[in-house]
Amino acid sequence: MMQTSHYQAARLVQYQRLKPFKAISFDLDDTLYNNRPIIENAVAASFALLNQAYPKTLSWSAHDWQTCKLELCQQMPELNHDTSAARYATLRQGLVQLGYCEIEASKGAQLAMECFQFHRSDFSIDAEVLAVLEKLGAHYPLIGITNGNVDASRIGLDKLMKFVLHPGHGIKMKPAQDMFKLACRQLDIDASQLLHIGDHPVSDIVGAKMAGCQTVWLNPCQQDRFKEVSSLLPCVEISKLNQLESFCCGNVD
Repeated sequence: MMQTSHYQAARLVQYQRLKPFKAISFDLDDTLYNNRPIIENAVAASFALLNQAYPKTLSWSAHDWQTCKLELCQQMPELNHDTSAARYATLRQGLVQLGYCEIEASKGAQLAMECFQFHRSDFSIDAEVLAVLEKLGAHYPLIGITNGNVDASRIGLDKLMKFVLHPGHGIKMKPAQDMFKLACRQLDIDASQLLHIGDHPVSDIVGAKMAGCQTVWLNPCQQDRFKEVSSLLPCVEISKLNQLESFCCGNVD
């Protein structure tokens, strides 16, 4: 099982005063763990298996698979909001284009997907991050709002979060407002009573603010990424997750 560690830094900037909130939502990928090596490992493992079982795939490069995916997403725009469905459809269509029959292509796509999904969630979150969630969870309901397809139960988040929302089946990816609004309905709170924490300035911060939620931008590398969306700054910018404790726990009535 892969171990992931979080970023080390210390910076806190308040752009807007936080109002009282009743629940906290977290983005998952690249907010609670470094997602890139996890995805790279899952992709490599799934294609190693696919290439062995379906050797014609050795003739395709990563660019070929990406082109196949883009073409499919143009034909079926709903795939843009469902990463698992898009991956399966791409694998299946690629195998068909490479000369495998429909049945072989379906079996191959399923084989590669099962391998990908296993490795995609085969890691543990850093103990310091879990400790932060546990402390916050003693004061607020915690939930996850992610564009990705990680299995929250396999990485232990089901014990700390009431639920985790994923896009797909008519629910659009962030920065669309769908998941933020759905979360508030399920929590039975107003949008302004949800505090969303995420690493992406558009998907997380712009998306949550457009939905009426309050926001904290986790910016561990202290990048200046808000020039193009300066009118939608977060309420607070932090560089380390445990900084949430200083102002979130003080928000409790």
